[in-house]
Amino acid sequence: MFLSDKKVIDLLKKGNIKAYNYLFETYYVELCNYATNLCRDRVKSEDIVQNVIIRLWKNRKKLQSGLSLKNYLYRSVYNEFVDQYRKDTATTVLEKKYIEGVEKFYETKEEPEVEGLYQILKREIEKLPPRCKETFVLNKLEGLTYNEISEFQKVSVNTVEKQMVKALKILRSNLKHRVEVFLLLVTKVCNAAK
Repeated sequence: MFLSDKKVIDLLKKGNIKAYNYLFETYYVELCNYATNLCRDRVKSEDIVQNVIIRLWKNRKKLQSGLSLKNYLYRSVYNEFVDQYRKDTATTVLEKKYIEGVEKFYETKEEPEVEGLYQILKREIEKLPPRCKETFVLNKLEGLTYNEISEFQKVSVNTVEKQMVKALKILRSNLKHRVEVFLLLVTKVCNAAK
């Protein structure tokens, strides 16, 4: 069944699930291939496309009638890829800090001190605001992704990201005198919980 972009947009604005399914069936594979070319990771590309299509559905009432859906979807996939790339780059910097902390830890080998810091970190996690703590624990201890947490908590991925930033900021601030082992301790807490 061939529908014009204007017709699909009109149906989407009305909340028509068949229009959403049509959109998904028409563009999903094509967009996944495009995203895979951008990020070189099939699983990540599927996440990118799913995020774009879900966001389109959530914001469907804001769609302009004269919009080219194909162009809009491709541009949205590209923008989502860029956003995730920026987040991954920030994570890479964090991982570098973690490696430096691990190296420093193995150089000092002060296990009693590390065990004491581990207990301090556990207490600091307990002091986090409730939603912040829940988000941090689900991500760091349970291993859930931001998307999975957002579905579980029934909030946006952006809200999950903000809660994680807030949790890490609080923990970093409260443990500022031990920054060099902070990331090591976070990993230790995660491993101890499994």
